[in-house]
Amino acid sequence: MSIFVGNLSYEVREQDLKEVFAEYGSVRQVKLITDRETGRMRGFGFVRLETLTQEEAAIAALNGVEWMGRSLKVNKADDQSKRNSSRAKRNSNRGDRRN
Repeated sequence: MSIFVGNLSYEVREQDLKEVFAEYGSVRQVKLITDRETGRMRGFGFVRLETLTQEEAAIAALNGVEWMGRSLKVNKADDQSKRNSSRAKRNSNRGDRRN
């Protein structure tokens, strides 16, 4: 599983998130999402911890907590394969409407 972390301050760095989530377990990966064109932080990212139990504890403890002047949104990330599947389905449906 991966944890979605939203409503982040634009000043947050990967090391900052790693330190916060390390309180709940061993951090395997931190990824902050940036804009492709500008390279600026987009205000959200993803964190992976060693076990599902650790991830669930982090979600329960950190969702809604104020950090760096923002109220965090922390929850289970959508499965990327599901997103890609639904995106492909939407795109194929658009093709059916062309006449």
